[in-house]
Amino acid sequence: MSNYLISISGNTGAKDETIHDPNTKLKIKAIDLVKSKFIPSKGEVRYFVTAGKETFAFETKGYKRQRKLLVLHMIAWYCLYLGLIEAQIHSTLPL
Repeated sequence: MSNYLISISGNTGAKDETIHDPNTKLKIKAIDLVKSKFIPSKGEVRYFVTAGKETFAFETKGYKRQRKLLVLHMIAWYCLYLGLIEAQIHSTLPL
């Protein structure tokens, strides 16, 4: 599995992080929906993850038609990084 870089927001109130792929320069913002509000950006790809009581939104930053499989791979890698083994990735926010 590839390794990606993670940057943490300077805002101490939000626990938002960004996943970086150094090869393609793709960035994906990870938002903890329990602690932060998510406002979708136009033209970006987004996915949602549920794992027990955890819910995350993931949105690309500067999406330039990269493969969606890469986006899903980066999200899966991040979930493993967090220890969310039972994570499920959704294309829409499940109710």
